[in-house]
Formats: sequence, structure tokens, C-alpha cells
Amino acid sequence: MRFLLAVKVMLFTLLVPGAVTLYFPYSLLSRTGGNLQIAGLALSIPAAACILIGTAIYLRCAWDFAVKGLGTPAPIDPPKKLVVTGLYRRFRNPMYQGILLILVGESVLFLDRGLSLYTVLIAGVFHIFVVFYEEPVLHRRFGASYSDYCRTVPRWNFTFRAFTPDSA
Repeated sequence: MRFLLAVKVMLFTLLVPGAVTLYFPYSLLSRTGGNLQIAGLALSIPAAACILIGTAIYLRCAWDFAVKGLGTPAPIDPPKKLVVTGLYRRFRNPMYQGILLILVGESVLFLDRGLSLYTVLIAGVFHIFVVFYEEPVLHRRFGASYSDYCRTVPRWNFTFRAFTPDSA
């Protein structure tokens, strides 16, 4: 059972976040015809830090979805339990923010306007998806516990006041 769940999480990660953070940026960058500009050391270090931190955030969230939520990040196989631990105690959408941090790092590393525009577009898509699909679905699935969570934890901003569920 755990092995199958791990395989599903890895498959989703390769297909969706992998496409968003690797395939499409590569496609955008390859349109330069090999005339790719890479940032100097002063920007490369923070860019690499963004990519590494964003990756760590995503992986931690995927782990929490599998271990605490007994599901995957995929909307077709979501967690069975509401995940309000780890980074989710401080803000509601750290997985999306991890992906955006990777894209910001890539945009800075390659100094590419097209990639920067793509990052802004993806941020908008994430916001629309969260507001119009994900949050209503979570309200229906988890009811009052999700409503309490939403009242305490901001959608996108970090909070120093960590969420503590009543049932914990």
C-alpha cells in the first residue's frame, strides 16, 4: 500500500510539477537557439537557493500528503485526511509556493523575460485554481475543520501563529 502511494506521488511529481518547472521552462529557454544568458555569480547563488528551497518545500509537502493525508498532490487522488501539519501550519498553499520559488529561481538564473512572464502566469493559474476549485472542494470534503483552518491560516502569506487543530 505504501509502495503504491509512493509510486503515485512520484509519478504525479514527474508529470505535473516536473512539466511546470522543467519541461516548459526548458522549452521557453531553448527558443533562444543556444544563445542562453546565465546570471553571474551574484545572482546565481540566490537563484540556486530559491530552486533548492522550492524543491525542498515541494518534497516536504508531497511527503505530508502521503504520510499524514494518505493521498497524493493529484486532484484525482487527493489526501483522505486534511493536512494541517508541517508547512501547512503556517500557510495554506506551500506546495504551490515551492513551485513558484523554483520558477523564480530559474527566471533569475537564466535572466529570461519569457520565463519571468511564464512564472507570473503560473502564479495566476495557481491562484484561480485554488480559489475557484480547490478551496470549494476542500470545504465540501472537510467542512468545519477546513473552515477553522482557513480562518486561522492565510492562503498565501506566512503566519507566525501556527495552526493547532482542536483534535490534536
